[in-house]
Amino acid sequence: MRVAYIGSALMLPLLAGCTANDPTFGGAVRSNYAMQVINPDPQYEGALVEGGDGQRSAAAVERYRTDKVKKPQSIRTTSGSSGGGSGGN
Repeated sequence: MRVAYIGSALMLPLLAGCTANDPTFGGAVRSNYAMQVINPDPQYEGALVEGGDGQRSAAAVERYRTDKVKKPQSIRTTSGSSGGGSGGN
């Protein structure tokens, strides 16, 4: 009985050679890796950064350093609306 267990344990690695390789194996990892790699030759020429006004940024940093930060405006994110329903009869 013990010989049968040892024999089957030795034959088990041979079954791994019978499995087919999946052509998409590792595709998710390669995709995630590609999304996180920085482009070594970016094309930023002539593209302006939104909100990139240097004078405004410098003034904001100065206000932060002197503890005179402007209070942000209050913005309402919801609007109330209601509709009249009818009984449907």
